[in-house]
Amino acid sequence: MTQPVPRPPKPLYSNVSGAVQSPCVSLCKLDEERVCVGCFRHVEDIREWRSADDQRRREIIAQATARKPK
Repeated sequence: MTQPVPRPPKPLYSNVSGAVQSPCVSLCKLDEERVCVGCFRHVEDIREWRSADDQRRREIIAQATARKPK
């Protein structure tokens, strides 16, 4: 019986993507709903960003854009 080949570990800091840039504008402060007043991402989305693939990052940005005041 053969052993499964382990996948290489994801880099700890995989937040650099040429395809999807971070929406962070270095104005990092959370409001009462735990949404950043700079980029409009929820704190959980900010935490997820490092491990998210490009598709998920696009979803996070779309949600943040929808939160942005008009």
